[in-house]
Amino acid sequence: MTRFLFASDSFKGTLSSAQIAEILEDEARKVFPEVECAALPIADGGEGTVEAVLAACGGDYVSVLVEGPLGGSVEASYGILPDGRCIIELAAASGITLVERDRLNPLRTSTVGFGQLIRHALEHGARSVYLALGGSATNDGGMGALRALGVRFLAAQGNELYGRGEDLSKIASLDVSDLMPEVAEATFIVMCDVTNPLVGPKGATAVFGPQKGGSVEQLAELERGMINYAQVIKRTLGVDVADLAGAGAAGGMGAAAAAFLSANLVSGIDCLMDLAHFDDLLARADYCFTGEGRVDAQSLDGKVLSGVARRCASASTPLYVITGSISNDAHRLLDRGVTALYPCVDASTPLEEALAHAEENYRRTAARVFNELSRQNAEEAE
Repeated sequence: MTRFLFASDSFKGTLSSAQIAEILEDEARKVFPEVECAALPIADGGEGTVEAVLAACGGDYVSVLVEGPLGGSVEASYGILPDGRCIIELAAASGITLVERDRLNPLRTSTVGFGQLIRHALEHGARSVYLALGGSATNDGGMGALRALGVRFLAAQGNELYGRGEDLSKIASLDVSDLMPEVAEATFIVMCDVTNPLVGPKGATAVFGPQKGGSVEQLAELERGMINYAQVIKRTLGVDVADLAGAGAAGGMGAAAAAFLSANLVSGIDCLMDLAHFDDLLARADYCFTGEGRVDAQSLDGKVLSGVARRCASASTPLYVITGSISNDAHRLLDRGVTALYPCVDASTPLEEALAHAEENYRRTAARVFNELSRQNAEEAE
């Protein structure tokens, strides 16, 4: 009996974690006469985290009509686990996939909707709350979310600011007297998919602002605003979030959670694997398979692949990685617990073609991996 554990991230826009697990099991059963397959949908704190946790642990979705990143209304869901713990995903209400690419503008987007989800959960009794940060369209420092929870951000003239990226530089003071009392009664754990600080060359604005539509001029304005924001928080609350690891997650939402919600910032992938009892599943597996849409330098720090690789290395379980494509530095993962790395397409394949044939390419690569593994086992048995 050969036992496999399939724990792959989704390939965004093409294959879900569940689809990938189905393909892997199909191809494994074609090659190995007796197999036992376990599948764990997985994510790193970004889009798909609630789905992955509920798939692993059970629980229920709660749907709420909230404000989208650029206003208007979106229907967003969060999860309630069987033991009453709550998991809320920022991408569901304030995610980049909710905004058309030509409308992305980090000066105008806000996390108000994410805050409305948190408010709803607290008002309905949630007191152990996991906040999954990642995949945001925002760079507002979490101002919008905090405003939805009762925090008031004031300009020099005394007028209240809405809580968009453009408001960061206008903050002169803040008022937490109307912060909903349930916040103090709750415990917050932030699942971060990055370790970036709030400001500086590795901060929220510099690293992630461009992918959210920010121009050079806009990013300079946002960085000045984020520095001002950090200074006001330190002056008012006595909390220094500027260089805090993970503070830059989701356009600064990590900083907001740490300073205003007394949240504990943890690795998103490690937190999810603990919630889903990943180590117990791994202990029963002979081989583990994982992957993500593209393996690059970021895969080494806080992403799904790095988290799974650490656990497999600790358990001495061979780890096979099937990915859409790889960067030139992907081989570094072979020193981080990865046994073998298989891209579905080579670097010369046009992106549109790779996306159009994602399932076909993945299935072909999976078949190749299982056949190679079978031959290797046969040679070792001789």
